[in-house]
Formats: sequence, structure tokens, C-alpha cells
Amino acid sequence: MGSESKNGQPCCCQSATTLPNESWVERALTTPAGEIPVVKTSLSFSDHLGSWKARWAIQRMKFKVQPGLYAVGKPTNESPVFVSANYKMSFDRLRSNLDSIDSWIMVLDTKGINVWCAAGKGTFGTDEIVSRIEQVKLGDVVSHRKIVLPQLGAPGVSAHEVKDKSGFNVIYGPVRAWDIKAFLDAGYKATPEMRKVSFPFKDRIVLVPTDLILSFKYIILAIAGFLLLSGLGSEIYSFERVSSYGIPAAIILLIIYFAGSALPQALLPWLPGRSFSAKGGWIGFLIILLMGWYASYHQDYFRNDISAAAWIFIIPAIISFISMNFTGSSTYTSLSGVRKEMKVAVPIQVSAAVIGLGLWITGLFI
Repeated sequence: MGSESKNGQPCCCQSATTLPNESWVERALTTPAGEIPVVKTSLSFSDHLGSWKARWAIQRMKFKVQPGLYAVGKPTNESPVFVSANYKMSFDRLRSNLDSIDSWIMVLDTKGINVWCAAGKGTFGTDEIVSRIEQVKLGDVVSHRKIVLPQLGAPGVSAHEVKDKSGFNVIYGPVRAWDIKAFLDAGYKATPEMRKVSFPFKDRIVLVPTDLILSFKYIILAIAGFLLLSGLGSEIYSFERVSSYGIPAAIILLIIYFAGSALPQALLPWLPGRSFSAKGGWIGFLIILLMGWYASYHQDYFRNDISAAAWIFIIPAIISFISMNFTGSSTYTSLSGVRKEMKVAVPIQVSAAVIGLGLWITGLFI
């Protein structure tokens, strides 16, 4: 451990006892700071499967790598150092774009959260970077004093503090990992296009499954509650009313669930307003219009006018609230913007939902 080859470069060796038991680790690299795992740049079926499972919120918080220092290829003490979150999808995206680039990857402990969200939460931040530089003994591994951070991590990092506390200069890399090679070839300089943050349809729609799964238990509870309450009435309780009144309510709630989890994301750039709650409100308004059109042809779908009016409050309130879940996945907003939006939107959503539920229950007794 700590040995070097005659030309002063770290040498490679196999070490079954020190390597993490991961399929994406291929060997060990002995450095002055100890043995460093060398990672593969090609993603395996297992890596892709893990990403798919994370998209569907299956063991999502376990999809992470151990914080520390990793090597790509055969890096020397002059090779670039890239910083990543320990969310494995972020780590995989980075390493898969470092093929033929001998480099180091310093993985921060972001609690399994991606770079953008971790920067907002503070786990991809100044203190963690400074602490990790010291823990991995980065100063002993490289002779330069530069670390390349993903641009989306900037909100959580104070570059001058990192410099003052660790001696390392922060350089912000391109937004997209596939631009790294061009970024390095240009002398660590990013073009305006590399700095541009885009959020196209395909990037938005892949996030829908996570919201569907995370919200599922709440919609099931809501459906159970509405089915239970639907039997109430002047004759105390009626199971026939559960069938005729509760099941339509359950169908409406399922429509709200799917619409709120998918449509705001898919239609994000085209929905009016800046806040996600407002965009969700527009989707709710659209659902109300469609339901009104349907009810005009099926007069018995709602018990009475009061029960129909209840959904005018309930639908936009729920969809607006679900839409705000997307703020943590989007580059359209900031942490302060989210807090400001919630302070205004949540009381309105709760009030509307309470009014709607009150009207819906009142309709049971008329």
C-alpha cells in the first residue's frame, strides 16, 4: 500500500480483500492514500436494472454507492478529479461518460440523493466537499488543486469557502456528462450550450413512475375513506349507496391520481403560470370540464348538484398538491422558490379540499 511505479505513477494491483463487492469495480489502484477501487465505464444489465427499479421507487433509497474516492482507467497525480453524488444513477451517468478519460471520482455522501436535489437539501455542499477531500486524502493523490463539480450542484456550494478550507479550486463542469470530454479538451472551459439547463419531454416523463408509486398509498387511503363515507345518509348507512355513490367517487380519485402524477410533468412548459401548484390547478380545471361534459350525458353519475359541486373544489386541490411533488425533480425552481410556493399554495389547497369534502358529505344527506 502506498507503493508507486518507477515513473512516479500509481500502480495497479488486484486486492480481493479491499475491493468493494460490486460488479462495476474491476481492480484496485494503489496510491499514496491507499488502495482505490477502479470502476468500469460500461454499464451492465444490473446497472440498467437498478436504474429502472429506482425510477419505479423500488428500493430507491438503497440505490447508492459508498462515498469515497474511485479511479477510472489509469489516472496519475495529474489526472482530473470529478465530484459526484452517491446516488448510483448520478454516479453511473458520470462514469459511463469517462471512457478513455483517466480520472478520479470523489463521491460525496448525499444520502442517496441526486446532485440537483442534494444541492438544495445541503448534502451536496461546502462542508461535505471539504470533509471528503480530507477523508480521502485527495491532496496526497493528486499534485494539482482542482476539482470539477457538476453545474447543478452549484446552489449548495460556496467555491471560495472550499478553496479557503481545503486549498482546492472549484471548477464547474458542464450540465450534461456527455460534454465532459469536450470540456476537458477546451481547457476546462464550457461553451454557452454546455451551460444551458434543458428539461425536455423525455427527461420529464421518466420521472412520472416515481410520483405514481410514492403517491399510491395515499390515493388508496383516500379511496377507502370515500367508499366508507359514501354509505352514510339519512337512513344511517346504506351499502347500496356505497356502490352507486362510492364507486364513482373512487373512479374520480383514480383519474385525479393519474392526471396529477403525469400531466403536469408532460405538459410543464405549456401550462400557464410559474408555480407548480398553479400548473396543477390548470390540469384540475381541465378535468372538471371533462367531467362536466361526461355528466351532461350521464345525469345519474353524481348524486345531486351539491355532490357535483364538491369536486370543483376537491379536484384542483388534490392535483395542485400532487404537482408540487415534482419540484424536487425539476430545474425550473429553487429551494427558496419551493418554500415560498408551499407557504401560499398549501393553505389554499387544504381549504379547498376541506370545503369540497364538506359539500360531498352534505350531498349524502340530501
